Parts: sequence; C-alpha cells; structure tokens
Amino acid sequence: EVQLVESGGGSVQAGGSLRLSCTAGAFKFHDTDMGWYRQAPGNACELVSAIGSDGSTYYKDSVKGRFTISQANPKNTVYLQMNSLKPEDTAVYYCAPTPHPAHIPTMSTDACKPGTLDGWGQGTQVTVSS
Repeated sequence: EVQLVESGGGSVQAGGSLRLSCTAGAFKFHDTDMGWYRQAPGNACELVSAIGSDGSTYYKDSVKGRFTISQANPKNTVYLQMNSLKPEDTAVYYCAPTPHPAHIPTMSTDACKPGTLDGWGQGTQVTVSS
C-alpha cells in the first residue's frame, strides 16, 4: 500500500521553478516531522529540507534562499517550492519523515541513513538543464 505520493517534478532550465507535492496515502502525517530527500545518480541520498509539526523548518545550505517547504492544513500535504534551480539540483526527490528540524544541524551528516526511504513513495524526478 502506497504510503506517500510525490508529484510536481519535471524538466526545467537553470533559473526555473518547480513545486513538489507530497500527499498522504495510507500514512497519516498527524504530528510527524516531514521533509524532502533527494538522490542523484552516483550520489548519496541527502536530506534537503524538513518541516516540524511545530512549523519549524530546516534547509540544506545549498538550497537556502531558493527552496521553501510548507505544509497544508489539515496536515495531509507537504510542499517544496524550488526557485532559481541549478543543474546540481537534478535528482529524484522523495518525501518521508525526518528528524525534527532543530536536531538536524547537530547531526554529523545529512546523508540518509539506510532504510530512510524504504516503503514510502516512488519519488519524483527533477531535471535542471544548463
């Protein structure tokens, strides 16, 4: 059974924008901290952005000022508005639970732990051309 459904990916030129959506399927957000991960070919999975159940947010340094995470009320959809896209943003983007945003900067790495994305969704492809 599908837990989360990601959508909104596509192909854009550098400088363009996309808005990703993550909708609850069988999984119910309730008070879960949620976020977006991405994985490019040959690269490790990394945490890009997170939003806490209290509304606090986290952004990876390379996307600060360009990406904005938000959550619909009721809490059944998480969005990632991506502006000023760069070729290095090209990846498959996945939605999944995350650590609380306040804890993420204390982590030694933003790489995904094994199994982080297992069983959640299929992801959505974002391709940015130069």
